[in-house]
Amino acid sequence: MEKVLEKAKQWLSDTFDQNTRAQVQKLLDDNTADLVESFYKDLEFGTGGMRGIVGPGTNRINKYTLGKATQGLSNYLHKVIDDKIIKVAIGYDCRNDSEWLAKTVADVLSANNIQVYLFEDLRPTPELSFAVNYLHCHAGIVLTASHNPPEYNGYKVYWSDGGQIVPPQDHEIISEVSALNYSDIHFDAKEELIEIIGAEIDEAFWKASIENGTFDISGRKDLKIVFTSLHGTSIKLIPEVLKRAGYSQVHIVEGQAVPDGNFPTVKSPNPEEPEALAMATKLAEEIGADLVLGTDPDSDRIGIAVRDDKGSMKLLNGNQTMVVMTNFLIHQWKDQGKLLGNEFIGSTIVSTNMVNDIASSYGVETKVGLTGFKWIAKMIKDAPELNCIGGGEESFGYMVGDFVRDKDAVTSALLACEIAADAKSNDSSFYNELLRLYVDHSFYKERLVSIVKKGMDGAQQIKQIMIDLRKNPLTEIDGSKVTFINDYQSSLQKNMTTGDESLMDLPKSNVLIYHTEDGTKVCARPSGTEPKIKFYFSVRRRLDAVESADTVEKELEAKIDRIIDEMDI
Repeated sequence: MEKVLEKAKQWLSDTFDQNTRAQVQKLLDDNTADLVESFYKDLEFGTGGMRGIVGPGTNRINKYTLGKATQGLSNYLHKVIDDKIIKVAIGYDCRNDSEWLAKTVADVLSANNIQVYLFEDLRPTPELSFAVNYLHCHAGIVLTASHNPPEYNGYKVYWSDGGQIVPPQDHEIISEVSALNYSDIHFDAKEELIEIIGAEIDEAFWKASIENGTFDISGRKDLKIVFTSLHGTSIKLIPEVLKRAGYSQVHIVEGQAVPDGNFPTVKSPNPEEPEALAMATKLAEEIGADLVLGTDPDSDRIGIAVRDDKGSMKLLNGNQTMVVMTNFLIHQWKDQGKLLGNEFIGSTIVSTNMVNDIASSYGVETKVGLTGFKWIAKMIKDAPELNCIGGGEESFGYMVGDFVRDKDAVTSALLACEIAADAKSNDSSFYNELLRLYVDHSFYKERLVSIVKKGMDGAQQIKQIMIDLRKNPLTEIDGSKVTFINDYQSSLQKNMTTGDESLMDLPKSNVLIYHTEDGTKVCARPSGTEPKIKFYFSVRRRLDAVESADTVEKELEAKIDRIIDEMDI
């Protein structure tokens, strides 16, 4: 507590503005848990950059923590970039504080003699990734907290390839930031170095999205679509992309169409949760729609609901969407004669192995990296001789090609419509295409369980859970022997039958994965952006016929239930 008080009192100096000093003094006067939570540590870069609650303090998102991060980035850019003019693009989402925080970041960059391209208004995160390449920038920044609650905001840094920063750059930038005092931040903007951008980038992005996300199919005019932006940024691009691609029956959920950082109609603006898409699925039932599309606030994640084999709307999980999209894309490349043996699909260690099976059936490689699209972007950067067909992960994210180097709900929405329209024109459906893939490659069933552990005490609990899993590893899961344990923190894979250990060629990460004889996969991983520990379950079984899908799915659901009970989660 003494350390917390010392750090907080430093924020009462003249380095900080009057409003900040008043907020910190109130925290000191009240002396509640908020004081500790605000100052007990410094906000750090996680899997998706910096993300936290907006407010005063070293563990909060505010003018000074983002200012310090930007000053460190500025120092790093001047150190490693030889070009006379250094250029950085900045985007932001619909959150209540995003606009002024984006301008603050722009001010700091310009004060450090860096040319800034600042979007005129909120835009989807994938458009920022696209803009970095389009404008030949050295870096990019987006202000967003993705699908977190309204009190959060965040800060993600992109490099010149349009992908988020990865080692060693992230550590080098963090070292620059850590070496700074708050008094070192240059806040005095050079307005002549800040250029406002918008329409030109929109036009280029629409064109690129349609070029990469449409194919030689029929049935666009017959597909009935419901779309919700969940009060976020996708309203700026997705309706126009779908219209230009030829989809004329797009029904927007008007009650969620206006950007609003309070997200008034949902508990959480997360398309992974069925409740978030309740208004959209209700409208879909009313009008007999074929497809529901919903995106998170910064429009990188997409939720897709389709009609199942009984005609009811069903929200697909990220793995299901990923396998259908991957199969469709590879099949299109094959039909176009573009499969030349130098293509790959990007995936992650917590995503379904079914995508690997699908790619392999076409003779296409699957590259598997750590959680987060920055690792898929790195795959593309590290292998310029290869062509990326697409990439995805279980957290409702997908990218088509490589013109965007992050999750892209805009082009993924278009791709989903292409798949659904093509299937419908051939007397099938999006869901039937998924079932056919299960027949070909086994029925994979996945589930994510997230356990929230807030604050300093919660962080310690999460740490202890991971320690216990490593000290007392599971040897059997639902009656099936554990064959391998992959510990990405030590970079070791252990063969549980022989006891042999081998080194895994991936960066270290606090992730533990169990593999069993029957193909079950269980993963434990603390979230890099939220106060959660996540458990990922994947089980599988052969499916002999589409008609048996319901029975097999219930058996697999029961298996996951047993594993969860067995692990006391």
